[in-house]
Amino acid sequence: MDSEDDMLDANDSADEDFYSGGEAGLASSDDGDGDYDFADHDSDDSAELLSHRQQQNYSILSEDDIQHHQEDDINRVSTVLSILKSEACVLLRNYNWSVSKVHDEWFADEEHVRKVVGLLEKRMEIPNDRELTCGICFESCPRTSMSAAACGHPFCGACWRGYISTSINDGPGCLMLRCPDPTCAAVVGQDMVNSLADDEDREKYGRYLRRSYIEDNRKTKWCPAPGCEYAVEFVMGSGSYDVNCNCSYGFCWNCTEEAHRPVDCATVSKWILKNSAESENMNWILANSKPCPKCKRPIEKNQGCMHITCTPPCKFEFCWLCLGPWSEHGERTGGFYACNRYESARQEGAYDECERRREMAKNSLERYTHYYERWAANQSSRQKALGDLLSLQNDKLEKLSDTQSQPESQLKFIIEAWLQIVECRRVLKWTYAYGFYLPEHEHAKRQFFEYLQGEAESGLERLHQCAEKELQIYLEAESPSKDFNDFRTKLAGLTRYGSLILFFMWMFLFDLFLSLIRCLYPVESSFCLVYYFILLMP
Repeated sequence: MDSEDDMLDANDSADEDFYSGGEAGLASSDDGDGDYDFADHDSDDSAELLSHRQQQNYSILSEDDIQHHQEDDINRVSTVLSILKSEACVLLRNYNWSVSKVHDEWFADEEHVRKVVGLLEKRMEIPNDRELTCGICFESCPRTSMSAAACGHPFCGACWRGYISTSINDGPGCLMLRCPDPTCAAVVGQDMVNSLADDEDREKYGRYLRRSYIEDNRKTKWCPAPGCEYAVEFVMGSGSYDVNCNCSYGFCWNCTEEAHRPVDCATVSKWILKNSAESENMNWILANSKPCPKCKRPIEKNQGCMHITCTPPCKFEFCWLCLGPWSEHGERTGGFYACNRYESARQEGAYDECERRREMAKNSLERYTHYYERWAANQSSRQKALGDLLSLQNDKLEKLSDTQSQPESQLKFIIEAWLQIVECRRVLKWTYAYGFYLPEHEHAKRQFFEYLQGEAESGLERLHQCAEKELQIYLEAESPSKDFNDFRTKLAGLTRYGSLILFFMWMFLFDLFLSLIRCLYPVESSFCLVYYFILLMP
């Protein structure tokens, strides 16, 4: 494990540093032409793309790995400080499993550290009497049945087991167990727990200890996927927060939400909160309903005349337009489908504020719905693409290899296309969260962003269509197809196109691409420059 100082440097660095240069799975073309010889693509581009994906700045830990790492840290501290392993474990727990922190504090002031964590410098022996009185049950017991922590306060075996079992059943606080004597602060280590507790309690204590190693350690976190038992150790590397667990779930190390690069964690947090908040429900109620004039219960009208009857027990009858009692309405006020009173009052401005609020709520709701529906659609398409990719890897690729009489190594371009689809769907999904919070007054930036977003959406749909629909023709074929190499060239070209347009989107979200264009060209020529780049793409 890396030193604590390295981890502090990693945590203190800015988000943009972590999100820079991590184009795993987004390799762009090294050349600008549209020639895609499939042999060259397989040998060069795919290898480069795979090498990017294999770069990791984290490691996945199983339960055995966690225990092994934990024991290594305990052994290191025990060896350096010349103390028992149980005492080293106590020190590490108190200092959040930071080996460097333990060393620094110990060598700075050993006496203070011992006092804080409850480690006595010299172990006290139990009085050498034939019988001793237990400090809990006050029964006289033979000395051989008594046990004590380093402080030497004797308690009988039954009381120790009850004390330890109660503490363990109370939760992880048992890891900070102290002597039962209320005047004593001596720590009770894992060695005493293992020697006095029953098998079930020992197992629970061990689980709490392993959980503490992950949850209290700044370098490690549990995978947030439901039911996943893997942990992740963050190490210095390419500078990316993205983590892909062995359970196939991808998440952001910084905020533990679903992987969302290149959109920052703050935007993602606001978006997720908005999706789960009640504010949009209230906007919908305000935009699509009116309160009953009597009981104030919101009522939705989606068809029919203007005569509204509130639900029991209210049963108040009123006009939908002016909210006046229906008893005052009739043919003279416009009948069942109009209201002269409302029209005249509206012309006088009586309903201006109410209408303004309802219109604002409606516009706000329509805007949110626009972005949310596209965010959710890309999420759904990504999940389906992941399923299709898994199915292709499990059996369809082998069948295609037999049908087209080509080795599977020559079909890697299909897997690369699907990996690109999955990554594009993920990035494109979060661009809608970014777009929702993009300030309205930044017209040039918003226009440029929506242009890039549209190009990314269009390119991705063509790639997805080719990989899904056109590939199916060759999967269903019973003999080698003459135009399979043409399909290879097309799919490889669309994959590279998707990679490059996605790169532009990344650069925009980092404000790097836009800044570069503004430095080199006037803002009004930005679209021409991007269009020129896109023309160079296959």
